Amino acid sequence: MNSKFNTFLKGVIDVSPLMIPVVPFGLIFGVLAIDVGFTPLETMGMSLIIFGGASQIVLLQLFSGGVSSIVIISSVGAVNSRHLLYGAVMSEHLSDLKLVWKILISYFLIDQAFARSNEYFKKNKDNNKYFHLVGGGATCWVIWQSTTLLGILLGAAIPEKLGLSFAVPLTFLALIINDFRKFINVMVITVSGLVATLGYNIIPFKAYVIVSALAGLLIAIILTTKLKQNE
Repeated sequence: MNSKFNTFLKGVIDVSPLMIPVVPFGLIFGVLAIDVGFTPLETMGMSLIIFGGASQIVLLQLFSGGVSSIVIISSVGAVNSRHLLYGAVMSEHLSDLKLVWKILISYFLIDQAFARSNEYFKKNKDNNKYFHLVGGGATCWVIWQSTTLLGILLGAAIPEKLGLSFAVPLTFLALIINDFRKFINVMVITVSGLVATLGYNIIPFKAYVIVSALAGLLIAIILTTKLKQNE
């Protein structure tokens, strides 16, 4: 048991530095969810069920823009699809676990916990190494839920006339700012942005988000292929 606790604690320690940027992210989500019309219970329920910062912000962005439920669900699913890759990578390390443990761990398999535990698993072969992922994931869970709750309280205290829905796109700009350093990234962002802007009132069912993402993906494939051919 002591070995399991030490491994769990190691996961907590390893992932803790990555929680610093999560704090303002959770606060922003809680505040904005209240601002765009979600109740405190709905907001908290979203964080408990989805437990995915980027996908929850996407949901707020689309909801505030009046997008249809089908597009919202498919877009959130697309953003969260990266977890399929996380699960595939982790499966080789967790194949001996019972189904109950796999389900529990899959809930905690978010970006930060995956990054740290994947490194730990490569260096350690003990049977209790999965407690590292549980420790890291649980830390992320506590931070995200507590900051969401604090954001809800702050959102309820902010006057409605102030309006903070503008902060949703600003949050996304902050997330992608580092991507402007590479030419391909700039082209993908530009094309996706243009398609989304031009298609906002043209593409049926408000599916401009999905169409613009596919357009950006197509440009990325074309440019990457050409660069490899020129090497």
